[in-house]
Amino acid sequence: MSEYFSLSECDVIGFDLDHTLCRYYLKETSRLIYESFARYLVEHKGYDKDLLHLTPATWDFCFKGLVVDLEEGNLVKLAEDGTVLRATHGTKNLSTDDIVKHYGPKREWKHFNSLNTSYTRSAKYYFYDNYFDLPGALLCARVVDMMNKQGTEITSDFWKDIVAAIDHNYNTSAFREDTGTYFPSVKRCPGRYLQPCSDTVKRWLRSIKNSGKILLLITSSHSDYCRLVCEHILGSDFEELFDIIITNALKPGFFSLVPQQRPFRTLVDDVEDSEGLPSLEKPGWYSQGNWPHLHELLKTMTNKAEPKVVYFGDSMRSDMFPACSFGKWETVMIVEEMEGEGVPRANACPSNSSSGGPSEGPAEKKAKFEDQGMKSPSDSSKQWGSYFVDVQKTEGEETQKLTWCCHSIHTYSTMAIPSIEAIADLPLDFKFQRFSSEKPITTGYYPRPPDSLLKREENLS
Repeated sequence: MSEYFSLSECDVIGFDLDHTLCRYYLKETSRLIYESFARYLVEHKGYDKDLLHLTPATWDFCFKGLVVDLEEGNLVKLAEDGTVLRATHGTKNLSTDDIVKHYGPKREWKHFNSLNTSYTRSAKYYFYDNYFDLPGALLCARVVDMMNKQGTEITSDFWKDIVAAIDHNYNTSAFREDTGTYFPSVKRCPGRYLQPCSDTVKRWLRSIKNSGKILLLITSSHSDYCRLVCEHILGSDFEELFDIIITNALKPGFFSLVPQQRPFRTLVDDVEDSEGLPSLEKPGWYSQGNWPHLHELLKTMTNKAEPKVVYFGDSMRSDMFPACSFGKWETVMIVEEMEGEGVPRANACPSNSSSGGPSEGPAEKKAKFEDQGMKSPSDSSKQWGSYFVDVQKTEGEETQKLTWCCHSIHTYSTMAIPSIEAIADLPLDFKFQRFSSEKPITTGYYPRPPDSLLKREENLS
């Protein structure tokens, strides 16, 4: 395999929607999602109203990549070898002694092998790897705090209420029926939560289409929400950009092999046809579906036995791991945490393009939120440290370790970028360096590695 990767080599270029093509104003969206979940617990399950009250400082706890250990009521940050780097019980930090008490002298989390080889969810743990459910980690921790305060025994039963809150707000009929808190709020004021794509990104997408590539959109969002988002970020003619749109894809299940695969379904007025399709015969807009049937259509459309596909996504569990492992696709991971460690949002290198940089709107919005003192969920956390690297303290010794999230990116992604905008000014034949076990760990990030990885490499050299 070449050490370089280029979009021009690919026949099909696919995208996830949320937090990939569509960037959200993370602070506004995170507050809304937290409120959506907490309001359900208070109004439907009788939880204390204090859950609804947050200070800006509370958001430092919100950190992607945490695992909820439902057996212990702890949240843990894992190293690449599955040892516990940091942990909390509720929102309270566990000391080194506490971690050893829970996880033994080697600090080994016993379910790591199961999570690391499948990325599936379990009744014993939950992995927070995307911004749509991330505020649930903060809510989960605060529920544990309240149970401790009330002297209630911590069991995994509380988790059933958290799952019910997620389902209440995100189930496929909630948008149409205007139920829950999340969808009604976004429908009322999409501009408060969704960042329109810059003209640079729109031109980039059109240039890909005009070059003869097949453009593919695969999202687990239902068709009605997908339409609202795409019209806001890309314009009312967004359907012209994509050859195939797949909504309610139920990733990672979309990539499951026979016999678990779900059939594709056609849509009429955002309602799925009850009869599944035996195969996918032509491009268009579909619901649910599976990778093998899509692969057969792509073979027909490209007239190639093995069309080369690259897929952009932000979730290890839903996008990178299954697309790489089952689909054998090239994968580009959107890692917004890179921006929290000094990597510019857009390509800052001199360019012949006349498009300039990103629009000023998001920057103005960011300044507005900084005034409110709330940390963006994509920034490094005082409580949890860096998303990429951390220090493990054992018997007085400090060892720098890659986080499990960072290791996963290197394992299942071709490369990582902070945003689509970071590459939208580049020609399609631009050669990116791939992640490689034979290269330094800083290789594979564009436009440059995050600060913590650079510092780690300096310390090792």
